[in-house]
Amino acid sequence: MSIVRCAVKSLTSSVEKQCWALKSTAGLNILPFDMTVESIHKMNWSQMEKCAIDTVQFEDVSLLPLFDRRPDKILGIGLNYRDHLEEQRVPLEKYPQEPVVFNKFASTVICHGETIKHPTVTNSLDYELELAVIMGAGGRHIKEAKAIEHVFGYTIANDITARDWQKTRNNKQWILGKSMDTFCPLGPAIVSKEVIAEPHNLDISCSVNGEVRQSSNTKMLLFKIPQLISYISSLITLLPGDVILTGTPGGVGAFRDPPQFLQPGDTVKCTIEHIGELENTVEMET
Repeated sequence: MSIVRCAVKSLTSSVEKQCWALKSTAGLNILPFDMTVESIHKMNWSQMEKCAIDTVQFEDVSLLPLFDRRPDKILGIGLNYRDHLEEQRVPLEKYPQEPVVFNKFASTVICHGETIKHPTVTNSLDYELELAVIMGAGGRHIKEAKAIEHVFGYTIANDITARDWQKTRNNKQWILGKSMDTFCPLGPAIVSKEVIAEPHNLDISCSVNGEVRQSSNTKMLLFKIPQLISYISSLITLLPGDVILTGTPGGVGAFRDPPQFLQPGDTVKCTIEHIGELENTVEMET
């Protein structure tokens, strides 16, 4: 049970309209054009199937970023995989005691198959495979025990990062190193929490030009998804469509020996069990 955003011709005109669609063996079941993340979140899969207005084939649509509108917030979590902390030789007593939260601008989002632009201002462009949580219902002061009820579904993210701008430039503030254009590939689909009942035991991997660079499992997360939702919502209001990037495992380019950063022409493929593959090619910004 997974859902995508696409552009499809409406039943009454030749003009393409944006919509949500359910992936099925028969193709894509098109949902009413006015449906939003918030309205879909309130329905079960059977209800969504019943309200589909048409079925089309994959080749008849164009995939779009996974939002009916740009998310209000894209929140990242730093230093949240034990193997990522280990590769940086962080001693156990210095592990984060609370989530390390940062943000990325909504303008960073691109979809599966789109191009990652390599800015001319960096020579240390890095990949970061992540499990992304899409919020279906917002809230403030969400309890851990109720947190998953607020989740719409899960997808794959690549938290592209200009390491020099993260670590040394901009007075070591992370936001510019994380938020340049095209720095947040997301996709290829949102998979429902009914399919992924246990998001903390998923095999995840990232390859560059076919070479596996990251290979781990979400059981290595330091702070689990309910903890993240509860912590963040204790400070700020989460809204439907907000995205939480849960962290990246070990194997990022910056901590390889020697470091291996992305170059124009590279193809990056991020894979998460039960979700699929997110693939993007790097191109020099002009």
